[in-house]
Formats: sequence, structure tokens, C-alpha cells
Amino acid sequence: MRLEYLLAQVAERRMNRRDALRLMGLAGASGTVAALGAAPLPVVAPRAAALGTSEPVNDDMFDVAAVEAGAWAPGPYGQGDQRGSFNEVTPEKTAAALALLDQRRPVKTYNLGELLFNGFPAFTHPALPPPRAYEQRLTVMGYPAPAGFAGIQQVAVAQGPNRISAHEERFSGTYQIATQLDGLAHVGVGDMFYNGFRGPDIAATHGTTKLGNEHMGPIVTRGVVIDVLGLKVAEGARDAYFSTPNGQSVLHERYRISISDIEAAMARQNIREITPGDVVLFRTGWNQLVRADPQRYAAVEPGIYLAEARYLARFRPAIIGADSWALETTNADVHKGNLFPVHQELLVRHGIRIGEAMLTDSLVADGISEFVFIVTPQLALGATAGSTPPIALAQP
Repeated sequence: MRLEYLLAQVAERRMNRRDALRLMGLAGASGTVAALGAAPLPVVAPRAAALGTSEPVNDDMFDVAAVEAGAWAPGPYGQGDQRGSFNEVTPEKTAAALALLDQRRPVKTYNLGELLFNGFPAFTHPALPPPRAYEQRLTVMGYPAPAGFAGIQQVAVAQGPNRISAHEERFSGTYQIATQLDGLAHVGVGDMFYNGFRGPDIAATHGTTKLGNEHMGPIVTRGVVIDVLGLKVAEGARDAYFSTPNGQSVLHERYRISISDIEAAMARQNIREITPGDVVLFRTGWNQLVRADPQRYAAVEPGIYLAEARYLARFRPAIIGADSWALETTNADVHKGNLFPVHQELLVRHGIRIGEAMLTDSLVADGISEFVFIVTPQLALGATAGSTPPIALAQP
């Protein structure tokens, strides 16, 4: 690590003189700070990065009519912006994230995505046909397909003097299924979307003409996992979680993750703070139901609500996500009939993308709370989401 990044990390972590000198000594003559990612940090309350707004952190619904009339435009990154808080992932932010890794130690790569399969459970609503679905079929070329094959038989004879054969897939579906990163064109308030772009002005047959996937990424940044499930299990809060038949713990579907849960989990995991451009992922265990109880999985979920979304937005993260299918609580006693207002608050108001079905169990199992997050969403013109699974780099 170069000296200027070392000094930035020392300042960011507010180290005392002794600890700073110890880290600088470990950096050695080459200037590479190999010990930085392993340095112990004091457990303190997380520090918010000011958004420049005095808006209260509460559950009050925003003024829908005012938002439709343009109250949230321009957005926090200026008129015409299409990247939202991805603007926070600067080259300096990426360098600082990579500095979390000790270059003298092996690095483990973690898959944060769900395995896609035909019939993957997905939320649907009677007013939103056709339902989300993923269906993949194999094509066979160059030999007769076996008995009972229900895919696509192309030519059954190998081709050319070299007798080439091949397999390909054909599929129908949507990027809005399983592990996904919601784009800024996904959810609006009436016809108003992020930064004042209106639906009738940006909707085209192929997708959207503004705010599409082509403005997303890729990004490499710092990630943190907030293990609310682990916190509740450690507290013995049996009213907050249940156990699946195979012994896995899962937060109850009516459980609303609170700000105090966020801060307590961060303190328990020695996560000192959330900083602009970070990726914040919640662990709820809800992913354990994908195969064990797919109908329940796709119908309800635990999660945050508006106060937590507004609290987290003050840190200006690049992404807020969870291992559930939509991040926010489906508890009707909390949302009182409002449909996914956290999506509106984060995407439309703050330009913060939402990660869904992003799995963190393997990170937690290895004792990892802070990691390098990498995602390369599909470079699909006008798409509203990307379903490529992110990865994490970390050192158990």
C-alpha cells in the first residue's frame, strides 16, 4: 500500500500514535501495508457521514403528491445524474477497499449469489402479470438427444469433417429474480423516477432510455455484512427467529430490523463505521427457505423499514442489500398497506441501489464482517436490474 493510502487509513481510523507507528512499521521499506486489514479496531458507535439534509429519521410516509411534482429532483448528485450513489465509488475508494487485504496472505473468493434454477421462487402480485420466472432449456446439436429429453433438439448429426457437436441454453425470464441489483429505473413514485426522470419520457420497447444498466458499474468497493440474525441468536431472542427442519436459524417474517439492531450488530462485529460508497448487506437467514419452503420465501420476509433506510442513507452507501428477496419488511402492521416504500426512498430519493438475495452466510461462517465487494452487472442497454452474482474477497 502506498504511503498516502496508509496515512488516509490512519486518519480514517483515528488511531493513537502508538498504533499508527506500529502499522507504519509493519508496512516496511516497500511501503506495503500488509497488516492493515488485520489491525484490531475499538468497538465504538458507528459514525454517520452527513448527507447534507435535516430530514428526520422516522417512519413517516413522504408526501407522495409533492414527490410526483418534483420535490426530490434534482437528486443528491445533480441534475442529469444517472449513477446515484455509485458516484461515491471513486478510484480512491476502490484503492482503500483493496487495502483491506494483506498482500502476504492468501485471499479467499466468496460467491454472494443464489444458484438459479427453473422455477426459482419469486414475488408476484395479481396486478403485475406476467409473473417473474426463470426457465432454462438445453439445446443439443450433433447427436440424438436421450429418451425423455424435453429441451431443444437441433440437428442430430455431428457437423463438418471434424464432427462438431454442441450444447447451448435458451431461456426466458427477467433480471429481476434471485440475486439481483435493482437499478434506478426499477421503482418510481407515480411517473417520477430518480433525479426527476419521468416514466413516459424514458420508457421504450427495449427498456429505459435513461437510468439503465449501462450506467451502473462495474464497481469494486468496501463491503460490510450486518449479521442481525447472528445478533438475535447470540442474545437468545427466540421471539425474533425460528429454526428450519434442518436446523438453520432464520429471522421471523414479521421481524422488523431496527436502528438499534444495526448499531448493536455493528458493535458486536467490530464494524466501526459505514462510509460513503460502501456496500451494506444484512444477514437474516431468509435464503434458507428458497428450497425448504419456496412459497413462504416468496410471499413474506423480515427486513428494514423507512427509518432504517433513512438512517443508512445518511452514510451514502453505494448499495444496501440483504439475503432476502426485497430488503424491506412485509409486516403489514409496519407498512400499513404501502407497497415497497423503502425501494422508493432509497432508489428515487437517494439514488441508492438495492441488492436482493445477496448471500453472506459463508462470510459470517469465516468470521468476516468487512470485505472487498465486486459486482459487474449485465451491460444490457436499458435494463432495470442486473442478476450477475457479486463476489467478496476476504481473508478468514
